[in-house]
Amino acid sequence: MFGKIRVFLEMIKIEHTLFALPFAFMGMLLGSVVINGHLPSWAQAGWILLAMIGARSAAMGMNRLIDRYIDAKNPRTEKRAIPAGLLKTSEVAIFVVVFLGLFLWATWELSRFALTLFPIALALILLYSYTKRFTWLCHIVLGATIALAPLGGWAAVTDSFSWSSLVFYIAIAFWTAGFDVIYACDDIDFDRKEGIYSIPSRFGLEKALKIAQGFHIVTAIGLISLVFITPLGWWYAAGVVIACSILFYQHRIVKPSDLSRVQTAFFTMNSWLSSIVFVFTLIDLVVKFW
Repeated sequence: MFGKIRVFLEMIKIEHTLFALPFAFMGMLLGSVVINGHLPSWAQAGWILLAMIGARSAAMGMNRLIDRYIDAKNPRTEKRAIPAGLLKTSEVAIFVVVFLGLFLWATWELSRFALTLFPIALALILLYSYTKRFTWLCHIVLGATIALAPLGGWAAVTDSFSWSSLVFYIAIAFWTAGFDVIYACDDIDFDRKEGIYSIPSRFGLEKALKIAQGFHIVTAIGLISLVFITPLGWWYAAGVVIACSILFYQHRIVKPSDLSRVQTAFFTMNSWLSSIVFVFTLIDLVVKFW
């Protein structure tokens, strides 16, 4: 039993939750402070955590199901749970349904307005897994999907959107798209051979990395803009300086001639970035409302 649980956790890359979860909580914090004038409740934080677990687990399960034949051909992914025979497609399908149920339940408990995002999130989750079959804009679709986490966190506590929430959404969407482009560089040869669409396979490594840099410049501008359009102050600004330094370093260590550190740029750097921005945001807001 525990062995099977480990296989499921490996399938969904549970550790990658560190990417989006801090930004979901940050959306919750900002929305509550900007619109409601106070910090969110522990109950709201708990339901947002469950919504994130449900949404991300279901999304990864769907992606593994839809991509199982592609994964079986790719030397980098052929040992994933489904192509390796560690999990049956029926088991993963049940897993997806269960966690979609958790996502729907948590969203229902948060707010009726947040519930309106559920079908949008579901549509984007499904769309992303197919976009690599027909457009190199698949990275943008992934960004738009992942960025629903902070937007949903905001909507869950405010029952509304604002310009601040949309700026934040765009910043996170382009952050995700940028690191996904970097990650896709590892598969450039396979993607070209199999006709898989991606920015690296379409434009080559050098141009792809420049496009990723451009995406991350949008992210930096968006995060900096929040200093001027929200109550965030110096603590948050310090966190953004660190985050921008991480983005800069990420692009320094990945080069067209050397992709050996793609995994470091993809996982380690981005986990640190989202966590740092969230922690400094939390400190900033707690100091203001203590």
